[in-house]
Amino acid sequence: MNALLLLLLDSRAPAGAHHHSGGMEAAAATGLVMDLTGLEDFCRAKLRTSARVGAAFAAAASRLQSSDPEQTGLGALQERWALLDAEFEARTPSEAARAASRQLGGGLLRLLRSALPKADLVTPWTRCRGPAPHHPLVLGAGVALAGGAPELAARAAALAACAGPASAAVRLLSLDPFAVQAMLARLAPGIDECAAAAAQCAAQCAAQPPPSLPAGGAPALDLLADYHLTTEVRLFAS
Repeated sequence: MNALLLLLLDSRAPAGAHHHSGGMEAAAATGLVMDLTGLEDFCRAKLRTSARVGAAFAAAASRLQSSDPEQTGLGALQERWALLDAEFEARTPSEAARAASRQLGGGLLRLLRSALPKADLVTPWTRCRGPAPHHPLVLGAGVALAGGAPELAARAAALAACAGPASAAVRLLSLDPFAVQAMLARLAPGIDECAAAAAQCAAQCAAQPPPSLPAGGAPALDLLADYHLTTEVRLFAS
């Protein structure tokens, strides 16, 4: 992994992810997660459901970013990006979760524009819905532009699905940060397995339309995302 990829995937990079809890704030507010054990169960549930979807779409986006526009045709590529974006939208029932994903995509897009000023980060996504493409699409494209493979994009998406809520839980539940880091280390094999399965699925579906990508849902996460918007006091945007 080169230094540019490390910079882009660093949790301290100014991509706006620290404003989002990945559903953890609502989970803590409703008593669904109250301690380290609950946090681990929460993350494992994400790895079986929404994280696998996000990882597969990140890997598919990485593959699409590597397509040659001269051979494929710019219009065809734009349509493929728009379809990929629409398919992820369809897999995100919660309006709040969809808005958060596009906010995260917009934040990462700003980071990519700063780090990769020569890259065209407008034309490919012209036909996608605004205000920005969904986060897994931008993540996959960014990894490809920085020289990373689709599986790395999938691993980054799977890791973020756990690391984001874990970081938020330290603040929300006053958990020991070292214990939380140890918990993430226990999840590492599951994160790798999730990423490998997602990347393999994206590779198998490369010649097929995006509807063939994973569509596993987590209704509780969607309900928590919508509930979060009804709370009067919020530390996180989602």
